[in-house]
Amino acid sequence: MRLLKDKTHIDFIAKDRIFFTLSVVLLIASVVSLATRGLNFGLDFTGGTLIEVSFPQAANIEQVRSDLESVNLGDAVVQTFGAANDLIVRIPPREAGSSSAEISTVVLNALQKGVEGEVTMRRVEFVGPQVGDELTEQGILAVIYALVGIFLYVMIRFQWRFSVGAVVATVHDIVITMGVISALAVEFDLTVVAAILAVIGYSLNDTIVVFDRIRENFPKMRKSTPPQVVNSSINETLSRTLMTSGTTLLTLVALFIFGGKIIHAFAFTLIVGIVVGTYSSIYVASTSILRLGVSKYDLVQVEKEGAAVDQRP
Repeated sequence: MRLLKDKTHIDFIAKDRIFFTLSVVLLIASVVSLATRGLNFGLDFTGGTLIEVSFPQAANIEQVRSDLESVNLGDAVVQTFGAANDLIVRIPPREAGSSSAEISTVVLNALQKGVEGEVTMRRVEFVGPQVGDELTEQGILAVIYALVGIFLYVMIRFQWRFSVGAVVATVHDIVITMGVISALAVEFDLTVVAAILAVIGYSLNDTIVVFDRIRENFPKMRKSTPPQVVNSSINETLSRTLMTSGTTLLTLVALFIFGGKIIHAFAFTLIVGIVVGTYSSIYVASTSILRLGVSKYDLVQVEKEGAAVDQRP
């Protein structure tokens, strides 16, 4: 199935300097935002208390927030969880001496006011700061391991220049995606870490498709220059790229709109990452291998000496 019926002839490489400048600007802006604003770490990283409660009927979120504010818990995050009568209350770390049991009792008493029937507590979880530090370290290590794995995989399958291009594109996607999350103060929790790892896989898959076509076209287009080969390869895979990205974005937008607040950060991160990843597979990964000097001699297999010798007696 093709989104574009006819083969396109867009000269992507001719505009590489414009988009290279755009990428540099976005990267600088992202780094500045991460350095100055930082990330809005969620309960998974900062520690605190998570309380799941069930109401006898559909809960009024605004009323719940108002009730919590009346007991000095205005900084609590309230989200629906599954059914409309199930809520999750996330409370940041309190002052020393406040146990999770005491906090949960205060929350339950506050939510019970004005509610017909009994508000039941399903679970209470406490995340300590030490656990948060461990999660931060493990999240960073997961990204590093993924990048090392990408480099080795692409180097084995293609050539070292392609490895560098794939890693540069992946780092580009991660930094800009996290920069957007930082600038918009999106809550950074474990679901966002999962989304970033998914973005790495998605971006790599899109890049590998383009790289594979480049590798196929170098032997076929022996008289063409490397920019011409790369340009032709991008155009040949453009329909597939747009189809894959478009259908994935439709699903993510639906999740973002109808999936509830609890997965907003996850869906938003994937939306940003896929848009940036689609862009980078064309204007970052492909142009990187050109800047590194890839040529047909790097990919055309040379026949071994004596392979064509007639072995007949």
